[in-house]
Amino acid sequence: MTTAHAGGNPADIDSTYAWTRLGVALVLGTIGSVGMWSFVVALPPVQAEFGIARATASTPYTAAMIGFAFGGVMMGRLADRYGIVFPAILGTVLLAIGYVAAGYAPNIWTLDAAHAVLGIGASGTFGPIVSDMSHWFKKRRGIAIGIASCGNYLSGAVWPPIIQHFIEGHGWRMTHFGIAAFCIVTMVPLALLMRRPSPVEPHVPTVAGQTHGTLGLKPNTLQALLAVAAIGCCVAMAMPQVHIVAYCGDLGYGPARGAEMLSLMLGLGLIARVASGSIADKIGGLGALMIGSTLQAFALLLYLGFNGLTSLYVVSGLFGLFQGGIIPMYAVIVREYFSPQDAGIRVGVALMFALFGMALGGWMSGAIFDLTGSYRAAFANGFLWNLLNLAIIGWLLVRSHARPAERLVAA
Repeated sequence: MTTAHAGGNPADIDSTYAWTRLGVALVLGTIGSVGMWSFVVALPPVQAEFGIARATASTPYTAAMIGFAFGGVMMGRLADRYGIVFPAILGTVLLAIGYVAAGYAPNIWTLDAAHAVLGIGASGTFGPIVSDMSHWFKKRRGIAIGIASCGNYLSGAVWPPIIQHFIEGHGWRMTHFGIAAFCIVTMVPLALLMRRPSPVEPHVPTVAGQTHGTLGLKPNTLQALLAVAAIGCCVAMAMPQVHIVAYCGDLGYGPARGAEMLSLMLGLGLIARVASGSIADKIGGLGALMIGSTLQAFALLLYLGFNGLTSLYVVSGLFGLFQGGIIPMYAVIVREYFSPQDAGIRVGVALMFALFGMALGGWMSGAIFDLTGSYRAAFANGFLWNLLNLAIIGWLLVRSHARPAERLVAA
């Protein structure tokens, strides 16, 4: 495959420029991922204005996640062919269009369509950026991928309080118009700073120094297993992330407290993303993912046991700290087991199914709330989905340790 990265200089790998580029990517991803988090704060006023049920009011978030999922594959393919600048600028334009359309939306269905566009736009500065940065590092690839993906979570930590402030002062519609303008003004110049083509190494799939191929599986079989695992962990992840604001409102603490918990959750998730990258550099992406998924399941059980205001702050912080590194580990695994020339689209597919899980989990949790009048069953549902993820990743991890022994016997 001919890619836009072919002209890159291999000497740039692990260079000072690579770290500078990573900083620009982090800022760009922080702004561009606003499309993933803005509706979490806008959900209560949108539900009140349209007079609809909680599950129906959750559908714009679901639409954004579906748009983000499919957009990630398309944007990844564009990044493989043309480099990072084109999908980043295209994503910026789509974000602006989506926010303007959302601001004018006369009903929930139009708002759904606008958020699908927002999701596609936001995908241009997540998967392609993670894929791009994986080409610029070798010794610290796990940490680099973790930092690059931090833009997504830093966005979730920074944007909700800001959006909550402007919604309270100017309404959710005017807030959407303001976000559209801010994205255009800031994101296009940042994208243009990343015009240098990325280097691509020859394909040598490794984990912790050992050649593994695709664990004795066909590449698409491994990709499919990762897809199902991603759905499982992200259905579980969506319950607190999507509904914490509404949950706090139902408990009488107010949506502002929920927005603060979301910011705390995602802020501490930044630590987890860098830490998981460091762990992955030592034990591989599968091992790091197994650790994160196990801790996420534990945090979901804590939500079932505690619902006081202080305890919810503590549990939300732990949840963010435990699960924050999960998503970037799929990108690390892709780079360990698949060709770097296909990194953009392979990462995009992995993230697509992760976002399917987020979309499904966001809607499912709202539907369970409408059915039961409580979020307890929704937390339990998330825990069960988390177990599916643990079963798949655990099996792949066992195979990853078995393959070198099999080759030794064959030799």
